Amino acid sequence: MKKLINDPANVVAEALQGLAAAHPELRMDAQNKIIFRGDAPVAGKVGLVSGGGSGHEPMHCGFVGLGMLDAACAGEVFTSPVPDQMMAATRGVDGGAGVLHIVKNYTGDVMNFEMAAELAAAESGPPVVSVITNDDVAVQDSLYTAGRRGVGVTVLLEKITGAAAEQGRSLAEVADVARKVNAQGRSMGMALTSCTVPAAGKPTFDLPEGEMELGIGIHGEPGRRRLPVAPAKQVAELLCEPILADLDFTSGDGVIAFVNGMGGTPLIELYVMYAEVASILAKSGVTVARSLVGPYMTSLEMAGCSVTLLKVDDDLLRLWDAPVRTPGLRRGV
Repeated sequence: MKKLINDPANVVAEALQGLAAAHPELRMDAQNKIIFRGDAPVAGKVGLVSGGGSGHEPMHCGFVGLGMLDAACAGEVFTSPVPDQMMAATRGVDGGAGVLHIVKNYTGDVMNFEMAAELAAAESGPPVVSVITNDDVAVQDSLYTAGRRGVGVTVLLEKITGAAAEQGRSLAEVADVARKVNAQGRSMGMALTSCTVPAAGKPTFDLPEGEMELGIGIHGEPGRRRLPVAPAKQVAELLCEPILADLDFTSGDGVIAFVNGMGGTPLIELYVMYAEVASILAKSGVTVARSLVGPYMTSLEMAGCSVTLLKVDDDLLRLWDAPVRTPGLRRGV
């Protein structure tokens, strides 16, 4: 294992220290492994909390700031945060308008966020609404989920709902936006290599030279099937066809097309993939309204990518275009 770390047991804590040092506009709760925006709680604004296992950077702590999350809880690598972390984050972003929990559909995340919401209710804390993302079309159930996994659409959802909260929309309205984004987004991913969890010291799964895994999750879970490595054009078809078959993207005001890197894929390859995806969408009668290309929801050093399509309307586009200032996504400010 070759990694730029000290002790594998301290990777998450030390990474959060580095994030906070590099971005002094953020605030770190070291005890609870939470990153807050520096001005949290913002009076009168719905607070947005998300989180999950580390190893997916910049998701989630890198998306804390103006126009996105108010706080993110960091679990150990590929391990859910615990309810106490989520409760501390919920209290810390309560500006009087309620709190939205954004939860990827992984069993540990769902269970622990549910417990945190129940604790908040028992303590007469802020009203809490949870929205679960489940956009992965690859498999119906997996090692870590009942139902579809929450993957790439989570990035788009955190940006769009963050903008809605900045506008001063109510908790019910912000939650409705989040549910709409999840319902109108679909994703599919693939891997060329496995990844190595620092505490394990060896690859999560064995993927021989010359083979690729289609339909992987963000923790290295196996997908639909293993195939010989193929040119980008064929890979794009294998990713896009199940997405396009699952939802009609030809109506409405177009889509946000998101090609995401899994951590070990250089941008030159991601742009090759985006060109192929754009070509497929044009031939399928799907209009691209906006695009996003880059490593935003990773799986440590895994080589591979995912494609996410989000069907949008004028309101979602305005929210997507709104200013955002976070370590992982910055625009218009």
